[in-house]
Amino acid sequence: MSEPILKIDQISLAFGGVKALTDVSFEVSRGAIFSIIGPNGAGKTSMLNCISGRYRPNSGSIAFNNQEVTHLRPNDRADLGMGRTFQNLALFGHMSVLDNIMVGRHHLLKNNWITGPLYWASKAQKEELEHRRYVEEIIDFLEISHIRKSVAGTLSYGLRKRVELARAMALNPQLILLDEPMAGMNLEEKEDMARYILDLNEEFGITVVMIEHDMGVVMDISHEVMVLDFGKKLMCGLPEEVMANEHVKRAYLGVEDDAELEDLQGVG
Repeated sequence: MSEPILKIDQISLAFGGVKALTDVSFEVSRGAIFSIIGPNGAGKTSMLNCISGRYRPNSGSIAFNNQEVTHLRPNDRADLGMGRTFQNLALFGHMSVLDNIMVGRHHLLKNNWITGPLYWASKAQKEELEHRRYVEEIIDFLEISHIRKSVAGTLSYGLRKRVELARAMALNPQLILLDEPMAGMNLEEKEDMARYILDLNEEFGITVVMIEHDMGVVMDISHEVMVLDFGKKLMCGLPEEVMANEHVKRAYLGVEDDAELEDLQGVG
């Protein structure tokens, strides 16, 4: 892998007397698929919230593309090339699929409240057409052309997950944060989502930081895996190294022997 695109240094986060993260440090290589695993309550989503700017850590630092971003707002981090999906869907249910995805381009719009009303006479029309072309490429990539005009709230869970991924891609991010992208999906939907994540990583060159509970998916597509335990980093390494760790297997995956581990890796 190449130089780090993301550096997390000694991040700690507490809510009152509850410590969500304690001195967590790691690096994500540019072009990698980096997975974060661990039991419920381990601090995985809290870490993503710190990286994306939704939470401000009590101590430590976050650097993105060698720029300190620890105190930047979420929209400022989006401007720098950081996208995000959520464990609980955050779509506008009353809007069409196309409009939901176009929201992801909002921070890239150059026209303002002065030039916007002069739509036909200014460059606003040309700008909107350029953004729509980019969005249509994403729609084709994720194979959701047939629902582009559908109201997002009427779609199946799996399709809404795909639309949320499309909106995150519309940000044109260098780094995308995925919070349980396969949660609640059936086997076929998981296979499709795993393929899309691989393709956006390889074809679009987007670095991925992903929280995922499906160990089959984690093992299949991750370049590196970090394990969190009660807000602390247990270990970080290649997928096969993490899965070979006895403490990880017994305490966090609930398996007792290698045969059971092989069965677990085959799920999903």
